[in-house]
Amino acid sequence: MNSVAPAGNIILDMKMKLKLVIFDLDGTVVENSYDWPAIKKELGVQGGSILAYLDSLPEPQKSEKYALLRRYEKEQTENSVLKEGVREFLDWLAATGVNRALVTNNSQDNTRHLLEKFGLEFDLVLTRESGLHKPAGAPFLKVMEHFGVRASETAVVGDTNYDLLAARGAGIEMVFILKSPMTPADLEGAELVATFDELRERIQRLVPG
Repeated sequence: MNSVAPAGNIILDMKMKLKLVIFDLDGTVVENSYDWPAIKKELGVQGGSILAYLDSLPEPQKSEKYALLRRYEKEQTENSVLKEGVREFLDWLAATGVNRALVTNNSQDNTRHLLEKFGLEFDLVLTRESGLHKPAGAPFLKVMEHFGVRASETAVVGDTNYDLLAARGAGIEMVFILKSPMTPADLEGAELVATFDELRERIQRLVPG
């Protein structure tokens, strides 16, 4: 029997067992409507990561622009809704012994609010207060180190190229992007999925049990 199976752009090694799934928050676990181009324009970000730009600023500009970012984040956090199927998917992973991590560039306060609001649990949560931000691979490497798993035993679920870039930086090849009207076209190396039910179908043969 062949030991590999195609999953769109990803080749799954059927001998490998999945031990960790790393999730993004906004646009993945919850739905919201950030207008990032407009926010970046108002903050004065010319390119690259918002957090990297803000952290490079001197005071008082840094604090002033972080306050503006937090205002947008608070508004979107209050209006966020749970992504359909995510609760069941998380419960399924927990039942099969797969570790569930949440890595977000959002703040600890907003993340805690959303997890409490929707009653969600993760085995590890990493927010921007950790000092490790996507699109760098550092936050994903930190999570894998915490659980003692290899990149080949890890999958990433996100919604933007930041999730894909962070996965690449951490050596993770199994990347699933939830499709939306905002999904970028240049996501080579990621598998596009429409729902969490579809994602479960793609990876269930890799889950222990």
